[in-house]
Amino acid sequence: MNPTKHPGTTRLPQLDVESQKQREAKEKGEYELVTKTETVVTNHSESPSQPNIPITPVILKGRLARWNDKIEGLAGLEARGITRVLPEEKHAAGIRQYLQMLLLWFSITLFSGTIITGLFGRLLFSLGWKDAVCIGTFANGLAAAGVAYVSTFGPESGNRTMILGRYFVGYWPSKITCILLIILQIGWGVISCIIAGQMFSAINGGGLSIAAGCVISALLIGGIATFGIACVHVVERYAWIAVLFAIFVLVGNSAPNYNTSASFVGESGTLTTSRCSFFALTFASIITLSSSSADFYVYYPINTPKWLTFALTWTGVFSGAIICNIVGIAIATGVDSNPRWASAYEISSGALLLECYHGLGGFGSFCLVILALTSVTGNAPFSYSVALAIQVLAQYAKAVPRWVWCVVITIVELVCSVAGRNHLFRIFENFLPITSYWVVPWLTIGVEEHLIFHKLRGVPFDWTAWEDKGRLPIGAAALVAWLMGWAGAIIGMSQVWYTGPVALKVGGLGGDIGAWLAIAFAGVVFPPLRYVELRAVGR
Repeated sequence: MNPTKHPGTTRLPQLDVESQKQREAKEKGEYELVTKTETVVTNHSESPSQPNIPITPVILKGRLARWNDKIEGLAGLEARGITRVLPEEKHAAGIRQYLQMLLLWFSITLFSGTIITGLFGRLLFSLGWKDAVCIGTFANGLAAAGVAYVSTFGPESGNRTMILGRYFVGYWPSKITCILLIILQIGWGVISCIIAGQMFSAINGGGLSIAAGCVISALLIGGIATFGIACVHVVERYAWIAVLFAIFVLVGNSAPNYNTSASFVGESGTLTTSRCSFFALTFASIITLSSSSADFYVYYPINTPKWLTFALTWTGVFSGAIICNIVGIAIATGVDSNPRWASAYEISSGALLLECYHGLGGFGSFCLVILALTSVTGNAPFSYSVALAIQVLAQYAKAVPRWVWCVVITIVELVCSVAGRNHLFRIFENFLPITSYWVVPWLTIGVEEHLIFHKLRGVPFDWTAWEDKGRLPIGAAALVAWLMGWAGAIIGMSQVWYTGPVALKVGGLGGDIGAWLAIAFAGVVFPPLRYVELRAVGR
């Protein structure tokens, strides 16, 4: 099985038992519930007599429909949207296809933005080399576990990540998380386009504007996302080779300027504050990937071992992220002692990375172009996921072809990156840490729903109910728990524009512990409320 060449990726599904047959039954006035033999109702009670599945409206008619058919007929363009990939639509997988899991995430996280995150350890939080490396290692390892956990549901369910959210937090509350995912990933896309724009501009000595670099990056990201999952897998399978080479050249050329004996700069009482905040920043930059991680495995066979999916995904995410983080931390230690680097840093992060290739001439510029293009490999998969999340929002959104949403997302990222191109670090500082505040309570609720209310009770998820509101959780318990998680995040966050009362207790100046309080609040509140909900409603 090769998921990147699976026929289901380039045509509309013909075997959608859960939607097509039920929709036909509705149109005939018959409400026979179509289920598969392995379906298990989560409350051990009988299924609803009438499936509650919204009918997707037909909005492309006549000439528009014919144009859409021609576009979706292009070689390699994925026509499928959020419709579940059924077990019979999956193919067998071999070593090469499983290795693709690792390479996919290694390529995604081997990203210039992750290098920039590492810079903050020293340049923003004044941490020493040992502190920053240790924090980066543990933060990336923990966050990678969240990404890997969610990814294990892709082969088993055949559902996209935001569809899984319907099982975790309920049909209606999951729409809130879809909106937040859209904001999150478009924000990351904007940041990546700006980083690439800075690099392209630095290579040209300012001859090419940052705005032009943003446009180039946005168009490349949008192009890959538009063609879909096959294109994503192919690009990520090979892109990491050139990127890793460029990073090795960077390290080899700039290593003499590193100061691995650098220690914390500042008052001793602020050390804890800096450690907590850098951990939160690094953790947030990776854990947010969990909100899309199942999307890329839906064509893998249903019997794919969960431990293998977890292990390969974790290894890919962690290895790529920690390499780039450590390189960023190392570069930051040299800014204090190297005037050329300090001057370049004042211009932009792209200029600083170019300075790390100083002395290599055109070859150094070529390597920086490769690093600039990681904005594409690091974000195209998530622009693809955003289009799917939009389709989950409503039936009318689902009726719009996936590729159209990818084009819209590209336009939005292009415009926003050009508008915000001179405020990269401010966007990083204000945007990155808060992105985890909604993801971690969502993930906590998902873990508890899976382990406590399904695994321990011996009740499998009914994946055929993916768009049946009558068989999915109502989500009242999850919504309350998720909001409580947000409350924990608010009192524990430490941002430029706001510091919570609990965060102020950390180090005297305020350390960011918002994510951990969000996990604690949601994790404590959800189980008893979910128990009551199951007793009262049965689902």
